[in-house]
Amino acid sequence: MAAASAATFSVGSTFSFGTKASQLPQSKLSSVRFNSQSSLATFSGLKAATFVTSESESSFLGKESNAALRCSVAPKAQKSSQRSHYRLNPQASYKVAVLGAAGGIGQPLALLIKMSPLVSALHLYDIANVKGVAADLSHCNTPSQVLDFTGAAELPNSLKGVDIVVIPAGVPRKPGMTRDDLFNINASIVKTLVEAVADNCPDAFIHIISNPVNSTVPIAAEVLKKKGVYDPKKLFGVTTLDVVRANTFVAEKKNLKLIDVDVPVVGGHAGITILPLLSKTKPSVSFTDEEVQELTVRIQNAGTEVVEAKAGAGSATLSMAYAAARFVESSLRALDGDADVYECSFVQSDLTELPFFASRVKLGRKGVEAFISSDLQGLTEYEQKALEALKPELKASIEKGIAFAQREPVAA
Repeated sequence: MAAASAATFSVGSTFSFGTKASQLPQSKLSSVRFNSQSSLATFSGLKAATFVTSESESSFLGKESNAALRCSVAPKAQKSSQRSHYRLNPQASYKVAVLGAAGGIGQPLALLIKMSPLVSALHLYDIANVKGVAADLSHCNTPSQVLDFTGAAELPNSLKGVDIVVIPAGVPRKPGMTRDDLFNINASIVKTLVEAVADNCPDAFIHIISNPVNSTVPIAAEVLKKKGVYDPKKLFGVTTLDVVRANTFVAEKKNLKLIDVDVPVVGGHAGITILPLLSKTKPSVSFTDEEVQELTVRIQNAGTEVVEAKAGAGSATLSMAYAAARFVESSLRALDGDADVYECSFVQSDLTELPFFASRVKLGRKGVEAFISSDLQGLTEYEQKALEALKPELKASIEKGIAFAQREPVAA
């Protein structure tokens, strides 16, 4: 992104923001374009417009979030004498750490996070090969400073003062492997990393990507409890990929404009525990029984679809990185004061009898602010049966994680 009269920062669709007056909820963003003759020094050559427009929907966040941006801008604009004149102070002020940054998910995820104007520092940690990743990313002229940290001795410093910790560390699935096959390796990795988070940035949002999420999130919770710093509102299992897939597959099947589609996905993050609520699809659309069955099974097995297509060369890394970046961006917006941030996530929950459950939640500065319980009301017979069917398997995965954490000593 060279500095030019109309430099562009983009991942998908476009927003333009104004330069004067009050602060906006920054970046309903998966792509941002700043066009102007006046530059913003903090944006390394990115330019700002003299008015506020929303040119199209964000590819990360969809139509509803974008509509909320319009609503937040329009009333103020009407009070102004002409076009909206707001000061946009795009201040990169949040620190994000990616633990496992040299891996297949970590590298593209770090790139996408580096593109966020809300990030002031991007800390990249891994046990090896992270220096080159950091050097490569540091050449991108976006605001965040990139720092690398290698090995256990540097792990604590990678977490100092961090606002969001993202954990994609672990081994990927290979053909023939289930998420449970990953358990023994990834469970220990997550335990060790979360111990370090508890010691060095206990107030940070923690995003768990390492599979099996149905077990690793309970492990993280138990570790934080033992450390005396557990805040259930700030611990998230990243299930955004299930939503991304559901939106994509439904749009393809029903020939809908992709950016308009929003399908809540509840339950867990493996196999039949993944339950897309197709009856709650927005915009409202009808499905035959055969379509419901076909779409549900494909969404549940989409990870296997990628593993088999890669034929031993890896698992779903790029789509996972995209989905994780969307969740990071939503968390940044929530931390920055945006009052209209909703995502599906696997969190401690009282929506069902299970201690953890994935559902749509409202995010705020302190983490989870509310559960959207209405998503679980008025389900179809198929969805209700599927919900009851997933509970025993999800319960077993949760208990497996808790048991692992309780029998393992926590580092002092």
